[in-house]
Amino acid sequence: AVNARAFGAYVDFSENTAGLMAQLRLSFYPNVDFGFQGGLSRLDLGNSTKTTLRLGSDLRIGVTRAGERSPVDVAAGGALGVETSDNYTSLRLGPSVVASRALPLGGDAAIVPYVGAMLCFANVSVDGESETDFSAPVRLGGELRAIPGVRITAEFQLRLGDDFDDDVAFAAGANLPF
Repeated sequence: AVNARAFGAYVDFSENTAGLMAQLRLSFYPNVDFGFQGGLSRLDLGNSTKTTLRLGSDLRIGVTRAGERSPVDVAAGGALGVETSDNYTSLRLGPSVVASRALPLGGDAAIVPYVGAMLCFANVSVDGESETDFSAPVRLGGELRAIPGVRITAEFQLRLGDDFDDDVAFAAGANLPF
């Protein structure tokens, strides 16, 4: 919705990473929103452990709404993310698509399952050695809208073809519209 705003806070875990992230989502135009993300992560690189700073942004455009013509909401967009520390830099970007459907539970409560996919181009530099990779991460998750003003979210991530990150990750948190 136009003039919609939300703040989100999340934790994410994988075999070699534990992190805290925050997000601010804004919309100033119908069916278009964008977000700014930032946070810290603890990254295990095998022979060393680093605390990294994560910064990113994304843009989403609503392509279709659930209704008579479509069973799901679909949004397409793109994302850019940077993660950095001493002798470590990761740059990721690419187009993405997300499909979701709100399932009412009664009153204002709902569960919103979603699936998202991205074509991710990445460049990672560790101790001066740089590599480029292409992957197709897939996200499977849901949002619970049971408490007014709070949306609890959980997400399972499959990082298909990603040579840099762990193959599986989990994230959970809360989105707070304001």
